[in-house]
This record gives sequence, C-alpha cells and structure tokens, in this order.
Amino acid sequence: MKITKSITAFCFLLLITTSMQAQVGVGTITPNTSAQVDVNSTTKGFLPPRMTRVQRELISTPAAGLVVWCSNCGTSGELQVYNGTSWTNMIGGSATSPITLAIGDSYQGGKVAYILQSGDLGYDANTQHGIIAATSDQSSRIMWYNGISSNTGATATEIGAGLANTKLIISSQGAIITDYASGVARSYNGGGYNDWYLPSIEELKKLYQNRLAIGGFSDIAYWSSSEIDESRAVLCDFWNGSAYNFGKFATALVRAVRSF
Repeated sequence: MKITKSITAFCFLLLITTSMQAQVGVGTITPNTSAQVDVNSTTKGFLPPRMTRVQRELISTPAAGLVVWCSNCGTSGELQVYNGTSWTNMIGGSATSPITLAIGDSYQGGKVAYILQSGDLGYDANTQHGIIAATSDQSSRIMWYNGISSNTGATATEIGAGLANTKLIISSQGAIITDYASGVARSYNGGGYNDWYLPSIEELKKLYQNRLAIGGFSDIAYWSSSEIDESRAVLCDFWNGSAYNFGKFATALVRAVRSF
C-alpha cells in the first residue's frame, strides 16, 4: 500500500513538473519555439488586468515585467509595465498619472458637465467620476414617448439614474428608434461611444447649472428620463432652470449624456 502511494505521488509530481515546463498554446497546437505561452487569434486580443492607479499602487512588490491596464491614467487609460524600479508606459516613458478634470473640459466624446460629489451614486474619493454632455442637441422638439402610453418604471430622479431610466423606457417603447426622446439619446454615438442616455431630472439640472461651460443649449425645455406616471414625465426649462411635470405627448429638446 505504501509503495502504491509513493508511486502515485511520484507520478503526480512528475506530471506537475512536466506541465510547468511545457509550452502553452492558445488557439494553436504548435506554439512558437521561442515562447512559453503562444496565443493565436484573428478575432480576439490579450486582456490584461484592469485597475485604477490607486489599486495598482496596492500591488505588493511588483515583479519586473508586470503588465496592467491603468483605467484612469491619462485621458483614456494606459497600458503600463513595471520595469523593476517604476511603472512606465509600453514604450518606456513615464507612466501617465490620472488627470484632474474640471467642468467644461472636453473629454470622452463631449464636455464634462458634472463631477460626482460625496453622497452621489458612484462617488469614489480616489477617482473622479461624473457626467459628460454631448456638445450639441440630439434633436429638435420631440415627444417623450413614441405614442405608447404606459408606466415604464423610469421614475428615478437622482444623479446616476439616467441610464437605467433610459433602458426601461426603451424596453417599454420598443426598439432604439429616433421618434422619441430616449431613443434619440441612446442612438447617439458621439466620440465613438455607444453608452449615451437621456439624463434623469437631477442630472439634467446639473446640465442647466453648467450650461455656459458646456455650451450649445437653447433657452427652452429639455426632456429628462424621469417619469411621473403613464401620461407625464419631467422636463427642465433652460430659460430659468425650473422642472415641470408635462404630458409625454408634448415636445422638447434632447441632450444626451454619458457617465465616466
């Protein structure tokens, strides 16, 4: 019995050792002889760990050659490698630090319209997050709905609720089409981004407060994604910033936003 166990243990150890030394091919059965790991694909890429700079700095004693994607470094994130002494970009230059944004800055397809504050949904003391507004309106006057009277469930009003509201409205009103406010906002792809949405009323109020820094607004009503009931939703008058409950059949302007 002891001999059998010893042989089994030896074979298991030999298998582990052989596996650790063998080359690994992903998408190929003939990995290149110079590579320990050879990934072969024409439709997919290599995805490294994604983290913020604060999370990257929490890595204890990183090894030289360690690669990460710093999601909040620079304007759009940066692939970085540890060279044994410091973090660098992939061509050996100094790793980019997170940028500090201000209201009105051009960023990720639009203008920074609001930066989250403590108490806001999604606020992070270590990383700036907020709302980006498109630089122009996405429609002339348009109805809130496409003629289907229903409770969509999009009743949230707070900052951070606009995207969920928009998805609920589209689910109720049909495909993403351009004859109602949420459809227009969701169809927008400014800057190459496809995550635009119709702001909640509190998000829309931030656009009004910072309208001069963002630019391009008219002094008339804009739709929010916040619903009152099956026949009414909330709009904001950009003449004076007041919010009104109005019939969904009424027409108002649309300014799409996205979150960062």
